[in-house]
Amino acid sequence: GAGPARRPPRAMTPGGIAENLERVRERIAEAARRAGRSPAGIVLIGVTKTVSPPRIQEAVDAGLTDLGENKVQEASGKIPSVRAGKTPLTWHMIGHLQRNKARRALELFTWIHSVDSADLAGRLDRLAAGSGIRPRVLVEVNLAGESTKHGVAPADLGGLLEAISPLENLDLAGLMAIPPALAEGAPADAARRYFRELAELRDRWRSRGYDLPVLSMGMTDDFEIAVEEGATHVRVGRAIFGERPPVAAPAA
Repeated sequence: GAGPARRPPRAMTPGGIAENLERVRERIAEAARRAGRSPAGIVLIGVTKTVSPPRIQEAVDAGLTDLGENKVQEASGKIPSVRAGKTPLTWHMIGHLQRNKARRALELFTWIHSVDSADLAGRLDRLAAGSGIRPRVLVEVNLAGESTKHGVAPADLGGLLEAISPLENLDLAGLMAIPPALAEGAPADAARRYFRELAELRDRWRSRGYDLPVLSMGMTDDFEIAVEEGATHVRVGRAIFGERPPVAAPAA
């Protein structure tokens, strides 16, 4: 008989995008079942940072419909060259958004996961009003108070939700977080408390009248744990597209 199923290695080899995608979907489905959830309620966002359009196209042709980019400039060059299949593509802005890139971001993305100030929300609202679109926005929460990360502190989340909810041209859909990077050799489970904290924050503000159905959390190294803790959207890059090329050191 067959031996026990082996967990796929964390680092994926380049190529085999369709197979990688299928494996990630299976892992999401298994994690959802463990948590008594329906896999159908979880959106897989393929993170295309540094991935070339032909490789993105391969994933789309294999059925991926949601794609995430970190930078407006990089997205500008790619989005027009990726063709949708039967289902229209949904592009998600998942990186930090500077105010001066807000107009272009609204032209490119249906979702913005990284709203972290009333100032940015107000600007998006005014620009959206002028263009007749209504983007779905998530508030990014900096759970561990890391100075290297953007996001609102958990203690300030209520004030930001209060500032965004009256804005008529934004659809405030939920919360997003990027937990601290795990130390080398740390169990993936170390991220669980952060995912749990984001879900608890969402529940607390939901009980005060904010409808926040979306929890965008979990990446290649920990998306199964995020799903177990209630993620509705997971942002997976390397497990689909392979390791990113190393960043070249700046010339001396």
